[in-house]
Amino acid sequence: MAEGIYAKVVQAMRKHTATVFCFHGSGGTAEGFKEWIDILNRESLRFPHIKFIYLNAPSRAYTPNNGMMQNVWFDRIAISNQVPEHLESINYMCEIVSKRISHEVDDGIPFNRIIVGGFSMGGCLSLHLAYRYHPRFFPSNLGGCFVMSSFLNKGSEVYEYLKMKPELGKIPLVQYHGTADTLVPIEWGEESAKNLKDLGVNVKFMPLQDVEHDLSREEIQNWKDWLLQILPDK
Repeated sequence: MAEGIYAKVVQAMRKHTATVFCFHGSGGTAEGFKEWIDILNRESLRFPHIKFIYLNAPSRAYTPNNGMMQNVWFDRIAISNQVPEHLESINYMCEIVSKRISHEVDDGIPFNRIIVGGFSMGGCLSLHLAYRYHPRFFPSNLGGCFVMSSFLNKGSEVYEYLKMKPELGKIPLVQYHGTADTLVPIEWGEESAKNLKDLGVNVKFMPLQDVEHDLSREEIQNWKDWLLQILPDK
């Protein structure tokens, strides 16, 4: 396991039958992401049957921050949808997270009862996991994917893989994006959603009115409903 990768885990209140992996944004932490969600939820987010695993990215040199060390899932040339993806670092982190997913499967949770998702850079990581990396090495698709204020670069390898494996489009995806986001403009998110939809992905895109690069209470409530649709209690 990579140095710095640890998890803040919220156990199911009763029988554990599903797992959700949550990835924070660049410079964030597992604890910070959980606390942010809990505040907007007005109480600790827990379900009778769902285990939440908030993973913490390792510290690494991050090019957009002048090469300074920062908690990030992967490196990139710039915060832009115009630049090439840094696939080496993306693939490395996908491998690390996939090992954590395998631990859940070993504990009896089927792949289709596991969801991945996250905020900003964490959302991008989840798209690579669900629609490109994970299907190459595992026998079954994940149950779903969620992204919050995120995007894929133009010409992303995710798009290229979906062209070869259109059946992956069955994995449901929900995207949330603030209309007032200036760090990651909503147009980038909309373009990503359109490209994925054109490749057959079951995408639900939800604009968040007047929300900046942030989470909102409306978003969290909608996300909770979506989770229960994909992962009903058994």
